[in-house]
Amino acid sequence: MKVYIDSYGCTFNKADGQIMAGVLNENNIELVDNIDDADVVIVNTCYVKLPTENKVVYKIQQLQKNYPDKKIIVGGCMVEIDPEKLDSIGPNCSWIGPHQLNKTADIVKQTYCGDVVRESGFSKESKVGVPKVSDDGLIHIIQICEGCLGVCSFCCTRFARGPLNSYPISDIVAEAREAIENGACEIQLTAQDTAAFGRDTGEKLSDLIKEVANLDGNFRVRVGMMHPKNILNDVDEIIDVIKQPKVYNFIHLPIQSGSDKVLKEMRRGHTVDQYVEIVDKFKSEIPDLTLATDIIVGYPTENDDDFLKTVDLLNEVKPSLIHLSKYQHRKGAISSSLKEIPHQTMKERSKFLSKIKGEITAKENEELLNSYQNVLVVEKGSKGGFIGKTDSYIPVIVDDVNLGDFVRVKITHATATYLKGIVE
Repeated sequence: MKVYIDSYGCTFNKADGQIMAGVLNENNIELVDNIDDADVVIVNTCYVKLPTENKVVYKIQQLQKNYPDKKIIVGGCMVEIDPEKLDSIGPNCSWIGPHQLNKTADIVKQTYCGDVVRESGFSKESKVGVPKVSDDGLIHIIQICEGCLGVCSFCCTRFARGPLNSYPISDIVAEAREAIENGACEIQLTAQDTAAFGRDTGEKLSDLIKEVANLDGNFRVRVGMMHPKNILNDVDEIIDVIKQPKVYNFIHLPIQSGSDKVLKEMRRGHTVDQYVEIVDKFKSEIPDLTLATDIIVGYPTENDDDFLKTVDLLNEVKPSLIHLSKYQHRKGAISSSLKEIPHQTMKERSKFLSKIKGEITAKENEELLNSYQNVLVVEKGSKGGFIGKTDSYIPVIVDDVNLGDFVRVKITHATATYLKGIVE
């Protein structure tokens, strides 16, 4: 019996795929990296956006059409969010919900034998310290908690991941230590909202980062997405730990809109002024900070004035990375009952923000020309060379290096989309 796992979506879901692979490996079930060689295919779905939903639905349909003899198991968020649609497109598919990963081997065995097995529902089972199989030994993902405290009106992921479930700092540190001893040079701390970590257990994100960053070894720590409302009570402490040399000077802090009216209707739980105050604090203490943010373009209640406020906010805080998404209804989300704004309006607004995004990034990258950067080489480039990350988590294309190297690089080329440098 041979199994192929195809994971979609976020870093957290990628780690779920690694856990499923680890469970199979522990049970002596062979994993393959080519779908043609597999007897069973696990499609580990993401459902956060409509384009991704369409992609995974198409994948499941094509598998059934092109590989009628292969057994299919669908995992990930789709299982919990949209079981009705999943049943309609794959009536003979087995399911494994994101909280049932410890049952992966049993489900694979039963599915291989011809049964249709469907396991879903929530669990407090820890995802830390469990066996994982990854094709990248340099970057190690640790899920520090699952679920969130949010009630965002546009989100369906919270229906799949459930209420907040934080894992103990001691377990997370132990996994990080083992990964570093086994050669990992980048530890990624991930969650639906890392800033919510410990709200249910009495522990704090800043304490967790500090303990991981104080481990022995030459490595970097990347902290995943933080919801602005949940960082408010821990801002100073988090700034202090991100200043530590082993932590990337990077934060992912989604704002979604520059309008307080829209933020309230989105049920975000924070204001624009609070967001700007957080960003100002970080930038004043960490001048070379890389700020990533998310913007939803064309929320159903967004009018022209709301949109212009988003434009003003981006021009004020100048995020280094802006993830733009055109609003689309999601299964079960509160905002799905609202009437969408005209798609042409949404398209025009998105195009306008894309231009601003390019201008901000081009200027920031140009300012790095001829500078010297400490770079950790983490992956091979798709078009040759290697990709490293600066201390501020900015990707740089370099040559003549080895994966896992820490090198000093002079930046020689800068565009709106990439940097290139030479090793000194």
